[in-house]
Amino acid sequence: MAKSQAKSKSNLKTSVEKLEDLRAQSKEGGGAERQKKQHLAGKKTARERIELLLDPGTFQESGPFVTHDCVDFGMEEKKILGDGVITGTGFIDGRLVHVFAQDFTVFGGSLSHAFAQKICRLMDQAMKVGSPVIGLNDSGGARIQEGVRSLGGYADIFLRNTMASGVVPQISAILGPCAGGAVYSPAITDFVFMAEKTSYMFITGPDVIKTVTHENVTMEDLGGADTHSSKSGVSHRKFPDEVSLLQGIRMLLRYLPSNNKDRAPKALAKSPKKNLDAQVIPEQSSKPYDIKNVIDGIVDADSFYEIQPDYARNMVIGFARVNGESVGVVANQPMHLAGCLDIDASVKAARFVRFCDCFNIPLLTLVDVPGFLPGTAQEFEGIIRHGAKLLYAFAEATVPKVTLITRKAYGGAYDVMSSKHIRGDLNFAFPGAEIAVMGSEGAVNILYREEIKKNPASAKDWAMEYKDRFANPYQAAASGFVDDVIHPHEARARIEVAFKVLQNKRDMNPPRKHGNIPL
Repeated sequence: MAKSQAKSKSNLKTSVEKLEDLRAQSKEGGGAERQKKQHLAGKKTARERIELLLDPGTFQESGPFVTHDCVDFGMEEKKILGDGVITGTGFIDGRLVHVFAQDFTVFGGSLSHAFAQKICRLMDQAMKVGSPVIGLNDSGGARIQEGVRSLGGYADIFLRNTMASGVVPQISAILGPCAGGAVYSPAITDFVFMAEKTSYMFITGPDVIKTVTHENVTMEDLGGADTHSSKSGVSHRKFPDEVSLLQGIRMLLRYLPSNNKDRAPKALAKSPKKNLDAQVIPEQSSKPYDIKNVIDGIVDADSFYEIQPDYARNMVIGFARVNGESVGVVANQPMHLAGCLDIDASVKAARFVRFCDCFNIPLLTLVDVPGFLPGTAQEFEGIIRHGAKLLYAFAEATVPKVTLITRKAYGGAYDVMSSKHIRGDLNFAFPGAEIAVMGSEGAVNILYREEIKKNPASAKDWAMEYKDRFANPYQAAASGFVDDVIHPHEARARIEVAFKVLQNKRDMNPPRKHGNIPL
């Protein structure tokens, strides 16, 4: 019997040793040499990224022993535990998140069927428990040796991205190459963050482009962080390095609920960074000013977290706090294109409004818009359709919506920017607000065309009369389209109370499968 017990202990020791050996192998990824190359390229390893992202010691891995089942091209002899993607759960500021990190040291981070299924299982679980999904992307694309099984794996992930949309927040960090079909998963997610000099996204790379179109372009110019943050709008924020990017994700999550049934976490309430006075808005209606100064005078100090700051700068969007509560801010920016709505600004704001509505984040809209940007380029590229996206997004949103007209609100752009007519809940205006069909000069050239033909000098008098009569907020207030005209110094207090009044708002859209937004 003693021999039997000794043998049992020996087997147990062997089993434990085997487990520890396999765990060590899994954590090695592609090995020390490839990890060194990763560092020389200015990149962290997949496990280092997870450690930087999550609260210390909270990561729990799932699927560390998964391997591919490919037997073609000698792949049966090349199996690495984990198969190039690390999946699991952890906590950020004490809140549960699901995370996957592609490991470029294993087969270049290429996606296999087994790799894809690990991500799919993670996302399925995240939807069940209501947890955000964070993807750390660093992959060479599909694993060619697996052919269509790899492509099918991508499609399996795309389906989960789509099903999870509006259920749990999805955040993608691009920390290396992301090409071909691999870009569509991040594109479906809610936010895409990129690191300068190491992140790339494109459908086809520079070599293919040169062959097909004879264009010479670098990876950086084609799909780098600067390009996607300022030109394409694919990236929501860029960061100088991976560490700041991962900290940026942690910051973003502080404004977001874990799922579409939770409330966003509340922070300690703070007074605004500055007090708004009567001079915050220039008296001369054509003079530009920075709408961010108005935002800073309304929201809690240092709470504004801007989204897409380098793209479509005539529109400012981002998260902030009012009395400690998370809100989404949408604001025209008079410093760029006079705050006009163009295609890029409309699409940028529409997506943000829809995200906030998905996750029950109230909306604060600051309006200073002279209209839609005129020109053949805008018309030919579809400003009618794209502008309608923003109109649709605001009209569809059922979250609390508070609107403040700081200066101009002309034409159809007045309607679009969360006006009372499309279910804005509480709408305010500053005393100098101008709410009309169009500016006074354009209006009198229509209304008094014949008189002006006879006496061109009279145009100025007609314009002043029109401005006195219509370039103010009181006609709109008389009709109930503006709830009150307020002084700038009152804005913070009134908006804070407005959100308190609306915190238990109930509103619904008609029963339907889904609407048909003009994409």
